[in-house]
Amino acid sequence: MNNWISALAELQERGEPCVLVTIIEERGSTPRNAGSKMVVSADHLYDTIGGGHLEFKAMRIAREMIASRRHDTHLERFSLGASLGQCCGGATVLLFEPMVQVQAQIAVFGAGHVGRALVPLLAALPCRIRWIDSREQEFPEVIPAGVSKIISEEPVDEVAELVPGSYCIVMTHNHQLDLELTAAILKRNDFTWFGLIGSQTKRVKFEHRLRERGFDDQHLQRMRCPMGLAEVKGKLPIEIAVSIAAEIIATYNATFGQQTKAGAGPIAQLLPASRRSQALQ
Repeated sequence: MNNWISALAELQERGEPCVLVTIIEERGSTPRNAGSKMVVSADHLYDTIGGGHLEFKAMRIAREMIASRRHDTHLERFSLGASLGQCCGGATVLLFEPMVQVQAQIAVFGAGHVGRALVPLLAALPCRIRWIDSREQEFPEVIPAGVSKIISEEPVDEVAELVPGSYCIVMTHNHQLDLELTAAILKRNDFTWFGLIGSQTKRVKFEHRLRERGFDDQHLQRMRCPMGLAEVKGKLPIEIAVSIAAEIIATYNATFGQQTKAGAGPIAQLLPASRRSQALQ
């Protein structure tokens, strides 16, 4: 994957942040001509703009942009003299373009009727989805693009595999499994948003059992149950799915490019509380 075009396509397919660096102006003697490009990811460099200290400096700038999650393009002029340890004597202008926007990472636990209505809605958003269930037969034949189907006999084990800052949705066919997933997600406490399907009565029961396990109010208030926007009424699977998707979109727009750190205040406080009981799977 040395060619920058192939590298860029591969990285975008994986949703991995990268920066496209292009020589847009050359004056005098330069290592490569205007139009030369390279792609910089957090760990790798693809193609070249001429090597040497210029390339090293450009790589460092690009990785600083990735680390700081900058989304704006950046122009920088370099004199290819003693300061860069290059003897070309010319000058060049580089354009730095972040090519992969931050994408929400969403984990959906449960492939029941609400899950099957919800996942296609989420798949149309700028996100990556891990769709997890132990029942292979519950998944549809066609899985939307950007969705990874995960069949796991122990769905709780999948919580450890989630990317920090993930959006977590629990809507399985089993209340005990819902409880175990909830406990595992709250224990990590590094998610952006966590929603549990169910009514206010279910929330009260879960809070009681979770407090018995040592979870305090700071953890419990981060759990959205009922989840979804109250303005979207109805108990049909698609109505519940639209309500949940709407809340996730609102959260994503409010926190774009950010991830909640452990112990931070609940993102859900930014959103209207749902007072609607939801039909369980």
